[in-house]
Amino acid sequence: MQKSDELAEFLKTLNGNKKKMTQQEYRTIKGQALHGDVIAASRGMQKLMRRRGN
Repeated sequence: MQKSDELAEFLKTLNGNKKKMTQQEYRTIKGQALHGDVIAASRGMQKLMRRRGN
């Protein structure tokens, strides 16, 4: 159950940042998370936010 909780928490964070990224970036990161690589998706989102200064 921990993985699904981790995924749900990440998706909440991702949706909160949706307006700060392009549609393609959002889809790519969401796809990574949904396919089980939440850690990489989280790193990718953090990198995007850092580059954009958000």
